Amino acid sequence: MAKLHITWKKSTIGRPPEQERVIKALGLHRLNETVVHDDTPQIRGMVNKICHLLEWSVEE
Repeated sequence: MAKLHITWKKSTIGRPPEQERVIKALGLHRLNETVVHDDTPQIRGMVNKICHLLEWSVEE
């Protein structure tokens, strides 16, 4: 299964609380931190909700 490399690049200060909860649900704790998740529809949905705060790439 493909993997998503997700890096948190922009702060959630001044953003809606829902976006901060998505950051925490992805397992991100601080800026410029990178996590790796399986490429599932649930993870893709979370990434799409906050794509303006993240950088991500797919690794086969």
